[in-house]
Amino acid sequence: MSVIEQTRPGPVPSGGGTRAEVMPLIRLSMPLMIAFAAATLIGVVDTVMIAPLGTVPLAAAGITTAFLIIMISALWGLVTVIGVEIAQAHGADDAKEVSAHLRNGLALCAIGAAGAGALMLIAFPFLTWLNQPPEVLAILLPYWISMAIWLVPILMFFAFKTLFDTVGRPWTGVAISYLGVVVNVPLNYGLIHEVGMGLVGAGIASVLSSLASLVVAWMFWRRSPDLAAYRQVVPVTWARIKSLYREGLPICIGYAGEGGAYAFLGIMLGWFGAVELAANQVVNAIGGVFYVIPLGMASAVSIRIGLAVGRSERARLRPILSAALWIITLWMLAITALYIFGGRAMSEALTEDQAVVDLAVGLFIVAALVQVADGIQSSTLGALRGMSDNRVPTAMTLISYWPLALPAAYVIGFPMGYGAIGVWAGYGTGIGLVAVLLSVRFWRQTAPR
Repeated sequence: MSVIEQTRPGPVPSGGGTRAEVMPLIRLSMPLMIAFAAATLIGVVDTVMIAPLGTVPLAAAGITTAFLIIMISALWGLVTVIGVEIAQAHGADDAKEVSAHLRNGLALCAIGAAGAGALMLIAFPFLTWLNQPPEVLAILLPYWISMAIWLVPILMFFAFKTLFDTVGRPWTGVAISYLGVVVNVPLNYGLIHEVGMGLVGAGIASVLSSLASLVVAWMFWRRSPDLAAYRQVVPVTWARIKSLYREGLPICIGYAGEGGAYAFLGIMLGWFGAVELAANQVVNAIGGVFYVIPLGMASAVSIRIGLAVGRSERARLRPILSAALWIITLWMLAITALYIFGGRAMSEALTEDQAVVDLAVGLFIVAALVQVADGIQSSTLGALRGMSDNRVPTAMTLISYWPLALPAAYVIGFPMGYGAIGVWAGYGTGIGLVAVLLSVRFWRQTAPR
């Protein structure tokens, strides 16, 4: 029996329906977005400080980012399932289960991130088979290794952060996230330029700044009186770790499928040359900052839905997502306008290479056209995750991107001759399709019984 079927109808919050859910979603999603922005700002800092080294180092960062998207996307499935389990346990007022999910979740994150880092190292020799520029590969390995190590502290930090978000301390996660940014800026500049480590200095700075955030999050959890109920000594067992892993595996596959498709987009652009890779890195760095809007809303929806499931309040599921869609649509329309009218200024702020700037402007326009659809699919997917509805949405995501969007990207970009802009346009078809499929899934699953 699914979680949805187990959920009994419950009271709608006072104020009624969708309107009653708007402000709780905004109050929760805003600190989530601001905290996610901290993680992406580290990438922006890397890009800004690597750019003066030249187009080739910037392209090397672009290749690494493409593969990190795959790894982080897959690993984010583990964070998601930990957050959903914590939300449902917190909704049921079971502090011991919250403690158990956190402790076992931290172990799972450490194991999963270490495994993902090892996969990155194993994959490195195969980059030559993907026809990436040889001058880029010649300088890439030290930076690649440092970013593989970075996966462990950043993922464990987000396990702590999902606890703070769920139990009503989201601004704590914000503060600790920005501590990482504050540490990252001087470390980046010092290691890259003062010490003269170049590209690898950016990677080491990212590792150290994320490690600082993890240590502070652990100390806050250990010492805060408000979190005492969630420090219960619960054994970390393989049975619980495997249970979380089994629940999270479909989410990992779905996120990895989406992230892998996006990363393969970067690989396709590498077939054109270093300029296309560098332009893609510019758009990724800036787009990553604004992607925190749908990501934060998706996380807020997942938490709110998980709490409603834990409290057996089925009647709130549709109003929660309806409120989220109204909010996210308005926000993404604003981002659409910013990409169209501000793409050149944002690109010129990151690089002085005019060829890179001109191409990045075109990519921003294509990205602008799918912003609303991207917001809808992210929020709806978050709602389905909160209901522990994982397998069918995963299949929908994989089908939309791999057999449909990526072939369209290749055909439009290469045989049809539209280049990098055509590749991005083809990928956008997958975003639109998955937004429709996931929406149909949610409304059918939550139809009145």
